[in-house]
Amino acid sequence: MTLGELFLGAMSSGVITKGEMTWVTDHQDGFSRTEEAVAQRLGRMIDQGSIQLGCRMPSR
Repeated sequence: MTLGELFLGAMSSGVITKGEMTWVTDHQDGFSRTEEAVAQRLGRMIDQGSIQLGCRMPSR
């Protein structure tokens, strides 16, 4: 998984899982400047309520 994939998945579903949040925090030391900016944007979107912390329902 990459931060870009995670970000796009959260944007398309409006949800980020606890496991994905854990992955972000575990890998943030290795982020490039661009990835840091993406992580900050993701955090702002969570703060604004645009992305919810929860679980995704599997698609049929």
